[in-house]
Amino acid sequence: MAQKMTQKNFSIEFFPPKTPEGTEKLRVTRAKLAELHPRYFSVTFGAGGSTQKGTLDTVLDIRSEGHEAAPHLSCLGSSRESLRAILTQYKDHGIKRLVALRGDLPSGYGAMDFSSGEFRYANELVEFIRAETGDWFHIEVAAYPEMHPQAKSPQDDVQRYVSKVKAGANGAITQYFYNADAYFRFVDEAQKLGATVPVVAGIMPITNYSQLMRFSDMCGTEIPRWIRLKLASYGDDTDSIRAFGLDVVTQLCERLLAGGAPGLHFYTLNQSPATIAIWQRLKL
Repeated sequence: MAQKMTQKNFSIEFFPPKTPEGTEKLRVTRAKLAELHPRYFSVTFGAGGSTQKGTLDTVLDIRSEGHEAAPHLSCLGSSRESLRAILTQYKDHGIKRLVALRGDLPSGYGAMDFSSGEFRYANELVEFIRAETGDWFHIEVAAYPEMHPQAKSPQDDVQRYVSKVKAGANGAITQYFYNADAYFRFVDEAQKLGATVPVVAGIMPITNYSQLMRFSDMCGTEIPRWIRLKLASYGDDTDSIRAFGLDVVTQLCERLLAGGAPGLHFYTLNQSPATIAIWQRLKL
């Protein structure tokens, strides 16, 4: 399992830094995480493409260091013309892997105002990428074991995921979660509907209680009650929060890998210590 993980399925996510100091700090973080030999580093793409240049600059930085990089590409609020230009740019730079997402609208738009772009859902983006570039890109899409917060129902959410796979996705990365059963059930339901591509588990290390609660409220991730209560009981004791978080997330990863998950994708928030610690505990 360790060899398989290192070679194929272990990946790490960053967001594009907004300042020269952030860029330098991320280079230091990346150098530490590169020692784990992840399959690739992915780089997020802001709402409505707001970090487009930062995403490309970070991806080119990663590639110049000799690592594979996968830019995120979101379609909500974007035009075919603008996305075609981005895809051409990525191809010209020899980038072969993409994470294709519906994404969010920039602030100032209505919650579901589709009038600002030509795409509504990620399956339309996957179809567009395939129509424009054939098999050039390896495309990952998002999966939501606990349901996308804007989905009508769990069944509708699984169907939307399946439509992305049938549009031409090569694999999926999940939203982070702390309930392994939700992951296994989602994968099982998707496979029964014909979506058999690998679903890599998204992993969020726990290092900051208030930050975790804020993120989870935004993206619809459930923090199990026992975990919430335990974290809350530590108050401002950051060492205890990190130690407990390390135990919880390592055990989650062990269960996922033992149950057949094809890999792990770490949401690092541009930090290295927790991801390195979990990786070392997993003895990968």
